[in-house]
Amino acid sequence: MSDILNTATVLVLNRNWQAIHVRTPQEAFCMMATNVATGLDISGEDHIRPVTWEEWITLPVRDQDASVQTVRGRVRVPTVIVAVNFARVPKRRPKLCARAIRERDGNRCQYTGKVLKPEDGSLDHVIPRSRGGRDVWENLVWASKRINQLKADRLPHEAGLRLLSVPRAPRETPVTLLIRNRYEIPEWKLFLR
Repeated sequence: MSDILNTATVLVLNRNWQAIHVRTPQEAFCMMATNVATGLDISGEDHIRPVTWEEWITLPVRDQDASVQTVRGRVRVPTVIVAVNFARVPKRRPKLCARAIRERDGNRCQYTGKVLKPEDGSLDHVIPRSRGGRDVWENLVWASKRINQLKADRLPHEAGLRLLSVPRAPRETPVTLLIRNRYEIPEWKLFLR
């Protein structure tokens, strides 16, 4: 039973019914029981109905529904809930790491423009750390290992190099675009693009 309760299988929508998060059934039950969220009773595209906690615990468990046993009987596990007082769609920026820099730079050496295999490139600090350069989006680029070794702890112009583009932090992305239906939950398909 604990696996069912602790696996992130509940899609959370804001009050405008836009996907904003994924939660475990345990978290969803807490949100519903405290009236922070309502469950959605979904029977196909033409029957979607918000249901309060008081009604939810009385809904019949259908054959296709996951459920948990309680002292009062079986309770259906929701697949989609609506956060009733939350309207925003949060945004996120990718975590700063070598993979994110490589993706931002299109797998290209930012000094030569050559497309690199992941193993042929490395992070380069435009302003070297030995000169006070920091680990920030605006100071990190993807470069070929050979060029990076040639540059060493110099500034690009000191090594006879020129950046193809000014490094910038990637734009924040609405979390709605980042949510994946990894368990192939049919009801989620109504809310994810």
